[in-house]
Amino acid sequence: MNQNALPGRKSTNWRFLLVLLILLLAGARTIASTVIEYQWWKEMGQVPVWFSLLVYGVSPVAGASLIGFALLWAGLARGVKFSGYGLGQSTLIARVGTVIVFVLAVFIAVVSIDTDVVIRYFGSRGATSPTAAWTDPVFKLPLSFYLFDLPFYDLIRGYILTISLAAAFVFWLSARVSQLRESIETIKQSGEFDLRILRLDGGVESLFLKTALIVFLVALAAKFYLDRYTMLFNDHGFMVGVDYVDENIRLPLIWAAIAACLVAIVLVLAKRWRWIPALIAVYALQIIVPAAVSALYVRPNEISIQRPYIEKHIEATRHAYALTSRVKESEFATRMSARIDPAKHKAIFDNVRLWDWRAFHDTVTQIQALRPYYVFADSDVDRYTINGQMRQVLLTPRELDIRQLPDARTRWINPHFIYTHGYGMVMAEANRITSDGLPHLLVQDAPAKVGASGLQLTRPEIYYGEVVHEPVFVRTGEKEFSYPSGNAGVFTQYNGPGGFPISSIFMRLMAALREADPNILLTSILTPESRMMIRRNVRHRVNSLAEFVTWDDDPYLVLNDDGKLIWMIDGYTTAMAHPYSKISTSQETGRMNYIRNSVKATVDAYTGEANLYIFDPSDPIILAYQSLFPTLFHPASAMPASMRRHARYPETFFKVQSEIYRIYHMTDPQAFYNKEDVWDIARNIYGQAGAPQSVQPTYVVATLPDEKEPEFLLILPFTPRSKDNLIGLMVARCDGDKLGELHFLQLSKQQLIFGPMQIEARINQDQVISKDLTLWNQQGSQVLRGQMLVLPVEDTFLYVEPIYIQASEARMPQLKKVVLAMGDKLIYRDTYEEAVAELAGLPPAAMQQSGTASPAAAPTATASSPAPTTDARVEQIRQHLRRYRDLASQGKWAEAGKELEAIEGITKSR
Repeated sequence: MNQNALPGRKSTNWRFLLVLLILLLAGARTIASTVIEYQWWKEMGQVPVWFSLLVYGVSPVAGASLIGFALLWAGLARGVKFSGYGLGQSTLIARVGTVIVFVLAVFIAVVSIDTDVVIRYFGSRGATSPTAAWTDPVFKLPLSFYLFDLPFYDLIRGYILTISLAAAFVFWLSARVSQLRESIETIKQSGEFDLRILRLDGGVESLFLKTALIVFLVALAAKFYLDRYTMLFNDHGFMVGVDYVDENIRLPLIWAAIAACLVAIVLVLAKRWRWIPALIAVYALQIIVPAAVSALYVRPNEISIQRPYIEKHIEATRHAYALTSRVKESEFATRMSARIDPAKHKAIFDNVRLWDWRAFHDTVTQIQALRPYYVFADSDVDRYTINGQMRQVLLTPRELDIRQLPDARTRWINPHFIYTHGYGMVMAEANRITSDGLPHLLVQDAPAKVGASGLQLTRPEIYYGEVVHEPVFVRTGEKEFSYPSGNAGVFTQYNGPGGFPISSIFMRLMAALREADPNILLTSILTPESRMMIRRNVRHRVNSLAEFVTWDDDPYLVLNDDGKLIWMIDGYTTAMAHPYSKISTSQETGRMNYIRNSVKATVDAYTGEANLYIFDPSDPIILAYQSLFPTLFHPASAMPASMRRHARYPETFFKVQSEIYRIYHMTDPQAFYNKEDVWDIARNIYGQAGAPQSVQPTYVVATLPDEKEPEFLLILPFTPRSKDNLIGLMVARCDGDKLGELHFLQLSKQQLIFGPMQIEARINQDQVISKDLTLWNQQGSQVLRGQMLVLPVEDTFLYVEPIYIQASEARMPQLKKVVLAMGDKLIYRDTYEEAVAELAGLPPAAMQQSGTASPAAAPTATASSPAPTTDARVEQIRQHLRRYRDLASQGKWAEAGKELEAIEGITKSR
């Protein structure tokens, strides 16, 4: 007997193995991705966070699915029993019905359950509430209730409503199955379809259906109860939140609706079904009465009636956008005509940014790219201690873009093993230029040359950055290209801890499956020490660690005290759940009515090590996530001092706040209601088109009123709506413990202070300047006007605009002129020190001797720089020769020929 059964058993085993093999092949890439994912999280030292994310992502839906399945299956069983059958009497009905209700339960859970809402709710349970938490003015509940509790309760309420309706439907359908058999015969005989067939005789009296209906009514009552809180988000056009009609009419009517639901429950229990529709009249009142009161009573007296509600709206909106704490608003008494001593404000004048970052970026791309495959994706502004003094600088990383090497990309080895990283950076003082109008470079070339005391670059390789391709493999049998040298190149081999081991056959197979690239498995270049690098884009890297944070689009590079390159990225927590707050939209952060710059992250450009630091411990959202992932975040105090010195107020956050403040600086309800004092962001003329553009937030070194020391600040000027005179200045502080403070300098409305566009108009009307600009735009060149800087100095403003010139065929701006304006003075000079000297009423030579003005014509700091006594023409020739070599090495022979013509012109001018 056992022998006869053996062939069938073997056949079953083979079928099982075949199915298992098919499943493995179908899910091979998913398995491989999971293995690689685990290795990456292990590299980051955050495997517990990864497991937590997996559990948190699945458990809410899984739990809801099980609960829903139990309720729906109960409805199925009770319905079948009601029909006179039982699940035990029909195996087919039991199996098919069970599968259907399981699928339905999973579908309802997936659609109804927002995993993020559930995770944040339970995370908030373990978070410590800030001591000075904001509370709403109506229900006196903390902000955390609206961020976490209310969305969770509303989610549960919606799920209960949905599942109760679904259970009632499953009960009705399963109960009608047997009755429909008899009805179908009747339809066949009569040839007519009677809607009464859909009735379930005796179904209303069913205990299960009653229970489902009662649960539905309870959930409906809960909805009305929670609607009381959602009234705090009502948008009335001129304000957001509870207004007079909401508080005095809608709120009592909501309680009436809740009472109606409770009465309906009693009627269901008492089997008085006919009275339930009469309760709909209560809901009709919620629509008719508020509209009538608003039109007949409130609108004719709106400002007087709504005044206290407008005050609450203004206060809440300012809080939601971080415009209440660490904010100082002050009247700034200024004078149009004032004389200042540049020597007294040497630190400010030595750091006036003559290089607009866009012009700097274009120039550096021409003179420092070295090869076509090197790119400068972005330029940033920062401050460093150079020669013992704070200096404002511009810097940009030299990254490798494999897309610029189409031939190399066709060879599989090149992008994966050889061209693996960028090299070095370019740094220039914002205030200094060479004699031919180019940036004065502090860090340049490859190998890197550092020409300033206090700076060092010991690890110039950039494996993690903004312009990357992946995956790449390091510590392999191939040397990695580091930087060009003449006609050849200098090669290196990675020796850091970045990436994860990839040498084993198993890991190579997993990587090949994940990347759909069999070459990873077949190549013989990998060694026992080889490592695979993925997620090399620094923004994507931190987003994978904390995707619940909105990360800034503009990471910036920092050269730390050890000579290493470290990226810093700002992170924001946003929400649409702050009561009374106005909704705003930002291209970077999307729609929101609450935002905080709560996190700053650092990523090592060589090792890929990432660290996340909490910089706003008052933010309840980041505290909730910290309780969920305690190993992921560090306090701000844990950030190394060499990085902390380069933390700054982010432009994205600053721009969102400025858009809010230009309206919500009006705290008087009547002025706000009538929009009497709306501001605009000031405009200026930038670029070569000559069309007015909004001024962008600008990092500067300046001194705030009542302060003695210059600081690294982020500033933005305001003008009255449809006017061009200056009305206010928004300033964010960045240094030390002052990081995060906002100062608003509000100017007198009775005094005219020139705004940037009015200074631009004076520039355009000046005959000498206008003539020069017109002439330069007609000689095969283009004039570029940099962004105008508005700097507070003592009790007045200094306006600075650099003017550049570039050839029509090559984007390499050179600083040609500098315009300074103060009061009724408009100074237009070739060099910055000449302009400052005239501003101070001194000859240029006197300014140079006093050391007040920045050495605008200082030569580039290299070992070959000539002594001050060298003939100026010799230095000019050397500069042209240097540019000729750079252009010739890039194959730009036409531009290189112009440099030779310039040399010939110098030699003939004697």
